[in-house]
Amino acid sequence: MLIEFDHRESDSLYVERIWRSRSRQGGVFLSMAESSIELVFTRLPGFSAATLRGPVSRGGPIECPPHGEWVAIRFRLGAYLPQFPTASLIDHQNVQLPMLPDGRFWFSGQAWEVPSYDNAEDFVARLARAGVIALSHATDAAIERDHSRMNQRSVQRHFRRVTGMTFSTYQQIRRARHAAALLMDGSSVLDATFDAGYFDQAHLTRSVRHLIGTTPARLARERPQLSFSYKETGA
Repeated sequence: MLIEFDHRESDSLYVERIWRSRSRQGGVFLSMAESSIELVFTRLPGFSAATLRGPVSRGGPIECPPHGEWVAIRFRLGAYLPQFPTASLIDHQNVQLPMLPDGRFWFSGQAWEVPSYDNAEDFVARLARAGVIALSHATDAAIERDHSRMNQRSVQRHFRRVTGMTFSTYQQIRRARHAAALLMDGSSVLDATFDAGYFDQAHLTRSVRHLIGTTPARLARERPQLSFSYKETGA
């Protein structure tokens, strides 16, 4: 594999998962569509970076440098940064946070220690106490179809404001990533079509090509290197 990934669940209210990766060599991988905000810390020979990344609405090839190490915090759906509207981060409009000479980075008006894979939740808790990160439950209401506290139009409007995308787009991304995981695990195109909830193979092909960046047949046949993912149920 071009990139080795490791990940773990998180008990933080703000965090979906912590992941880390390492590249043994340079090359190209497929960056899949993504619905979450991530804070990614990069270490390359002679270089380090802290990057705030937003959702991505289309899959495609990305160049990966050799000998890189990354630690990332994937925030849960509903977490947002008041000073960085999610819509302004979409589709690789990343924010490169300044690195300081002492190895810390500048974020939201103050200097922070770069978190490790093991203490990322402590770092996020400090962000929350400082008001850098917040949580909206409108996304939960949309996912759970719970409109008891506000009408459907209000739920959809709040969902888009917080996540930068419509609920329909979120569902499409989740379904395509689920289908990609099935195909990479050895499912046939036909089985993945129905297990992931598509109408037919043409529907699967259109969605996967747009949101994953390649065809279902290639995923099943070649199992190319994909961006970070993990098994989850379909949308």
